[in-house]
Amino acid sequence: MATQTMAFPDDPQGGGDLNVVRQHLNRQESSGGPQRRNKARTNNSSTVSMFEEIVGTSPALQAVLSLVTKVATADSTVLLTGETGTGKELVARATHRRSIRSARAFVGVNCAAIPRGLIASELFGHEKGAFTGATQQRMGRFELANGGTLFLDEVGELPAETQIALLRVLQEHEFERIGGTRPIRADVRVIAATNRDLQAAVSDGSFRSDLFYRLHVFPIRIPSLRERKEDIPLLVEYFIDHYARKAGKKITTVDKKTLELLESYPWPGNIRELQNVIERSVILCETEIFSIDESWLPQQLLLTEPTNQADVPRSVLTQEKNMIEAALKESRGRVSGLSGAAIKLGMPSSTLESRIRSLNIDKNRFRTSLGT
Repeated sequence: MATQTMAFPDDPQGGGDLNVVRQHLNRQESSGGPQRRNKARTNNSSTVSMFEEIVGTSPALQAVLSLVTKVATADSTVLLTGETGTGKELVARATHRRSIRSARAFVGVNCAAIPRGLIASELFGHEKGAFTGATQQRMGRFELANGGTLFLDEVGELPAETQIALLRVLQEHEFERIGGTRPIRADVRVIAATNRDLQAAVSDGSFRSDLFYRLHVFPIRIPSLRERKEDIPLLVEYFIDHYARKAGKKITTVDKKTLELLESYPWPGNIRELQNVIERSVILCETEIFSIDESWLPQQLLLTEPTNQADVPRSVLTQEKNMIEAALKESRGRVSGLSGAAIKLGMPSSTLESRIRSLNIDKNRFRTSLGT
């Protein structure tokens, strides 16, 4: 099914025919882009510049895609860093699809979503009778990814004992199932991702330094949406088209004020947050003109970093510091993960780490706190 062309009007009535996406693409074509770039077609015209499923033409994104193109065929371990919602899994998949392992499996696992007591079994499998409830032999993700790529999302959340086992796989290229004695060869490329500051985690003892350096062979930092705002019109059209087709709707124009609002909002949840807002708006849209409710994008203090902290009233900074320290106390100094302070405050862990540094908060003093 052909995709739709959406106009970004010059006037607030939606009557113009400015196609911002096509202008972006024209600039992309004239300056040259990454090799093998895929394009989504709109009425026989290129409207969304794509690298695999990654949408955008901004210099920050193009720098990332250039690195992906270079490392994809090298079969080296890759460490993707950046805020939550920036598309680290898409980058991992793009790396796999351009690698010599592309014909084999791409297996992903979110290390933060699996109970700490089960993560080793999830990664390495277990033998029958290895522990209570192990009624049969089970293959782990490393075996399932044999010959292909294993994507370890939120690798910074691995417990200490699993970090040791992962280090062995990276060093020796073999592992054993839980309860097993036979070494199993691991022909797997590992791509890891985290929104944590792993170097800080090494310093505070929550992440092994030897594992960090094994993962840190080819680091790629994924930019936040705030760093690639020129990609927002492209992403808006891409998501509108996707969700409009799913809903059987025809949306041809984006309201000017809506586009301005989307471009000015700081997007603490990055592309995932933008995607959710677009999906909700398409569901509610009853005309061919796309618009959103401004109340959906609250400007929350804790989700934006002031450019100059001296401009923020002292009382506000004190209140923010108290809120962060209360969350750290409740989470016993843990910033990220399901039980971390970032989740409790509803903000990216990288942003919280930055605010902790700016406010001179010693998070380590909460590590021995029992929350009393």
